[in-house]
Amino acid sequence: MKKEVFTKGKKKEAIARAVLKKGKGKVKINKQPIDLYTPDVARRMINEPLNIAKEILGEDKMNKIDIHVNVKGGGKTGQTLASRTSIGKALAEWSDSEQLNRKFMQYDRSLLIDDYRRKEPKKPLRKGARAKPTKSYR
Repeated sequence: MKKEVFTKGKKKEAIARAVLKKGKGKVKINKQPIDLYTPDVARRMINEPLNIAKEILGEDKMNKIDIHVNVKGGGKTGQTLASRTSIGKALAEWSDSEQLNRKFMQYDRSLLIDDYRRKEPKKPLRKGARAKPTKSYR
């Protein structure tokens, strides 16, 4: 197991950087404890990789590390999913456990792999990326 791990996660415009190091089992997002992160659904989504890792690695190992996530850009959901990916990548790299990697991939592929999809740009003389001008025959 490594001493410190630095990872990143991306979703749309949101970018999350996670630092995993020895500590007392604290998880902070933008210097705020995860227990205070809102909304509740976002907090539960971020806790998913932590709960899976506790199941595989054990509670005692998870209580010996701190995870600090710095996330910016995008909206709340994008930031949540980017944070979740960065935490999942950090835990997988720190533990070097093939069983944990398999469990993450089985549960949700986005715990280890960034979502590379981006918004398609608006086209000139159109209302959006795909919308065509309408014709009216009277």
